[in-house]
Amino acid sequence: METTLSARDFFAAKLRYETDPSDLAADRVGGAGPLILDVRNDASWSQGRIPGAVHVPNRELADRAPEVIPSLDAAVVVYCWGPGCNGSTRAALTLATLGYTNVKELIGGFEYWAREGLAVVSDEGRSRRAPDPLTAPVGVPA
Repeated sequence: METTLSARDFFAAKLRYETDPSDLAADRVGGAGPLILDVRNDASWSQGRIPGAVHVPNRELADRAPEVIPSLDAAVVVYCWGPGCNGSTRAALTLATLGYTNVKELIGGFEYWAREGLAVVSDEGRSRRAPDPLTAPVGVPA
């Protein structure tokens, strides 16, 4: 018996397992929102990250997940550099394999978070760049 995935099922699944920078920022309003995991290496973390993110490099994730994620059903968003990086996909697979059931991947990663003009923090401090007009409407508050 062949199982066919409909377009509706496919797109519903994408929305279940992915989020974008604007939606993640909206989910964080008021201090609530998912645990955000940055799975990049130490140098990338130092260069810039999403404020409030927790740093667990991919190579350490399987071992450290239980210490940083409060429960198997906790809301978690993983990210890496950007669309050209599959580190967040690997991290989401690692977490799903470990039994975590509410994991999403940040599409666009840190690159699109910063390009949309959302706040970033680095070892030098907090900053915000002007939104890239190719990724976010000009003149709309971030």
